[in-house]
Amino acid sequence: MTVSVHFAGAKIRRRKIRQCNQCDLLHRKGRPHKGDMVHPYLRRRAGQEKEIYPTPELEKVLRKTLGIPLFQEQVMQVAMVCAGFSASEADQLRRAMATFKNTGTVSRFRTRLIEGMTARGYPETFAKRIFQQLEGFGSYGFPESHAASFAILAYSSSWMKCTHPDVFLAALLNSQPMGFYAPAQLVRDAREHGVEIRPVCINASRWDSTPEGPERDDGLFAVRLGMNLVKGLANEDAARIVAARGDRPFASVDDLWRRAGVKGAALTHLAEADAFRPGLGLARREALWAIKALRDEPLPLFAAAAVVREAEEPDVLLQPMRDGAEVARDYNRTGLTLRDHPVAFLRPDLIERGMVTCRQAFEARDRSSLSVAGLVLVRQRPGSAEGVVFMTLEDETAAINVIIWPDMFERFRRVVLSGQMLGVVGRLQKEGEVVHLVTREIVDLSFLLADVGNRSLHDFSDPEQGRLRENIVVKARNFH
Repeated sequence: MTVSVHFAGAKIRRRKIRQCNQCDLLHRKGRPHKGDMVHPYLRRRAGQEKEIYPTPELEKVLRKTLGIPLFQEQVMQVAMVCAGFSASEADQLRRAMATFKNTGTVSRFRTRLIEGMTARGYPETFAKRIFQQLEGFGSYGFPESHAASFAILAYSSSWMKCTHPDVFLAALLNSQPMGFYAPAQLVRDAREHGVEIRPVCINASRWDSTPEGPERDDGLFAVRLGMNLVKGLANEDAARIVAARGDRPFASVDDLWRRAGVKGAALTHLAEADAFRPGLGLARREALWAIKALRDEPLPLFAAAAVVREAEEPDVLLQPMRDGAEVARDYNRTGLTLRDHPVAFLRPDLIERGMVTCRQAFEARDRSSLSVAGLVLVRQRPGSAEGVVFMTLEDETAAINVIIWPDMFERFRRVVLSGQMLGVVGRLQKEGEVVHLVTREIVDLSFLLADVGNRSLHDFSDPEQGRLRENIVVKARNFH
């Protein structure tokens, strides 16, 4: 469902849905095609273009879609009312549209449709435009009922996201892997819309992400990230921890180990994910130090009552990690961070390369030439796009959609398919609130991610500390 909400939302303007069928239309026009139907409909919907109906018969068929044929039923009605098709011929046309991608049989109706419309007084140019739109349906010409069923789901999800973004986020995180965006982007979007996100915590998290009180004045709850985000941690170990915790929080690493009975490996996964900091105030290194003092062996019966607590947290002061190192560990252990974005640490390098932020790109004028850089979130190469690749890049300010034409894709194929962080030089394309960057040049900047762990955005007490050898791993989602 994230595709229906986020993907459609990235390409349409904000608008008030006054009738249910308008939601159907917004979903239908979000489908890729080349029949020149999307932009005319949008302009007419916004009052920027006048609706044209050469005859009352055509107006009756296309009035609810502002004069643009969007559904298979309308195509059949146009053929019958305006070109004199029989019901059988109109059904053949419908079937031809459904299989056009594979067979190309729509073209055999061209002469029949155009001659039929001109014989009934329609201008030939209008008849040809109607056929061009019908031909553009390809394999995306759906019945209205098909669009409506998806539109209802999209509308319901959109309502939930707008009115209960906290619950919506928790549900999406608990349904992973799924959808268009990864947890990192879902969390970022929720935070930008006012949802408080709380980190994984051994004293508060369950296996799933959950809404957590107290309820705010605006009716929203915070969302506590679940232990299912911690890489390597088994559900069984998380269940033991939650059951042992009950209503009595763990007082130390040793206390958790003795009460939950999980092995040190499970505790290590949690420590690497920084899950001991929120509840016990232990940084990663402090938690790992305490875990190394534990013994992964069965405790003797009643030993908990008599054992000397030699495995308590150390009193030694361990050197804190750099900001960038914390972010690198966050990404590699949970797939997201609640700290600074990785690209923020690399901004000085990008400024030297003349690259602006994604937010600055949004504020630039249409057709401006500029360069941006960001993590690769999504790659799309739909079969209907004739080789065009769509990509989404994200930096510390926003995410931007990039269009890569087939010749550019062939030129930069390896970089596009394998790069985790890319720089793109291109021309800005803006229409209303929709912004794309049309690619002219692509450079692989993935090597910069290896240095994020060695940087800090704030004061750091020990600049001589050894360099971190942990690269951030960013996994894009690929769609075809």
